[in-house]
Amino acid sequence: MTEAITITTIVRAAKEKVWDCYTLPEHIIRWNFATPDWHCPAAHNNLTLGGTYHARMEAKDGSFAFDFKATYQQIIPYDSFQFVMEDGRKVHFSLEESDAGTRVNIAFDAENVNPVEMQRQGWQAILDNFKNYTESLIF
Repeated sequence: MTEAITITTIVRAAKEKVWDCYTLPEHIIRWNFATPDWHCPAAHNNLTLGGTYHARMEAKDGSFAFDFKATYQQIIPYDSFQFVMEDGRKVHFSLEESDAGTRVNIAFDAENVNPVEMQRQGWQAILDNFKNYTESLIF
């Protein structure tokens, strides 16, 4: 059985702003990387049931790149979604309003290649980058 990993953060922004920054390609390319030596030069997101998510992830020095692709299985706008990555692993994203802002929860199935803690740290770094980007915007 695949181990599930959960990461979370609280973004000091309204739920709608958090949703838009997480799902709109013009925002995704600005935060979707774990470290400053990586970037996300392209993203496409068809946020519909059966629609696809695709983000291009590249090291800035050109040494490595990969495509992150998934297909949506469930969507509740401005609340949650679930998608399945190409290798069959599931990701569940949800938002909760709180007094401190909007809590972002992401649960994903671990893969078998890298250690679980390494996966948790990588996904958390991307989520932290998302938080910083979103909080820096003025809508």
